[in-house]
Amino acid sequence: MNKVDIHGIGMTSRRTRDRLITRLKDQGIRSLEVLDVIRNTPRHLFVDEALSHRAYEDTALPIGYGQTLSQPYIVARMTEALLAAGPLERVLEIGTGSGYQTAVLSPLVKKVYSVERIKPLHERARKLLRTLSIKNAQLKLSDGGMGWPVMDPFDGIMVTAAPDQIPEELLQQLSEDGGRLIIPVGDRGVQDLLLITRQGNAFKRESLEAVRFVPLLAGIQK
Repeated sequence: MNKVDIHGIGMTSRRTRDRLITRLKDQGIRSLEVLDVIRNTPRHLFVDEALSHRAYEDTALPIGYGQTLSQPYIVARMTEALLAAGPLERVLEIGTGSGYQTAVLSPLVKKVYSVERIKPLHERARKLLRTLSIKNAQLKLSDGGMGWPVMDPFDGIMVTAAPDQIPEELLQQLSEDGGRLIIPVGDRGVQDLLLITRQGNAFKRESLEAVRFVPLLAGIQK
C-alpha cells in the first residue's frame, strides 16, 4: 500500500477530522482502510483557501468552472463499493476535478489513471498531487466519456460526473474477469449510483443509492 503524504494537514484539528469519520461510520461506511485514508488525506488543500475551514464538513464544495468537490460520504461510499470485492491494481477515474478522489484512491490501489476535460483543473490537480508526493497517479487532459482505451483493461473505473446513459466505451475498458464500474447515471436532477460488474461479455448491474452529480460533458475546456 502506498502512503499518502499528509503535508499540511496539521492546520486542521484531529478532533475535526475524527468527527467527520464518526459521521461517515454513522452513515454506514465500514471499510477501516477507506476511513483511515479519508482521515489522513488533507482535504483542505483541495479547495480554495477561503473554504478551507469547511473542508472536513460532510458537504460538497465548489472548486470553480461549475465543478464541485464531492462530499466525503460520497467519496467514501464510491471508494468502498469499488473495492468491496477485493484489492484492485489498475483503476481509471473519470473526472479528476480537484484531485481529491485521486488522492483517496492512491493508497488503496496499485495505479490510478485519471482524466479531466477542464485544463485549469487538470493542471492544478497535477501540481497538488505532485506536491503531496503521490507517485502512482497518472493524469491526462481528455474527454472523460471516452475513458483511456490505450491503457485498458482496468480492474475498476470510477466516474465522478453523471451521463444520461452508461458509456459503452467504458464498459469495454473493464477487465473481463470481474472489472467493476461505479457511475452515477441520470439527468441533472437526482441520479442513480450504479455498480456494474463484468464477467466476460456479461454485465451485472446493481443500484446503490440516489445521488446528485454534475453532468458528464464532452470536449476539452481550456
